[in-house]
Amino acid sequence: MRFMILVKADKNTEAGVLPSEQLLAEMGNYNAELVKAGVMLAGEGLQPSSKGARVKFSGAKRTVIDGPFAEAKELIAGFWLIEVKSKDEAIEWVKRAPNPTGEESEIEIRQVFEAEDFGAEFTPELRAQEDRLREQIEKQKKN
Repeated sequence: MRFMILVKADKNTEAGVLPSEQLLAEMGNYNAELVKAGVMLAGEGLQPSSKGARVKFSGAKRTVIDGPFAEAKELIAGFWLIEVKSKDEAIEWVKRAPNPTGEESEIEIRQVFEAEDFGAEFTPELRAQEDRLREQIEKQKKN
């Protein structure tokens, strides 16, 4: 099972305050544990929403909204993508993570959909198309 671990933003991350050397070291050690255990697929910090944009969809219309966005507590400051055997295992890994702010903070855990979760609607043709796209992504990574 794959899980996306979402680190919530706060006023500091939204202001562009960079993590301390100590937090960077703690995160580096934590990431090394994830890699050594073979569970980490990806992980990155995100720039503040002031450097981002949203695309709003309304039927066929698209509207671009530049950041920053209100409600920092609903924004994401970083993520990990891990692969583990269960949600309980994902929770145990997150409980070992350094506190991302050193203060009151929250990390959200969301399971990623797998092909089998989509049932019959995910036809053999659509599965084959998805497999081809994933193969192309892997080839691009190697180049």
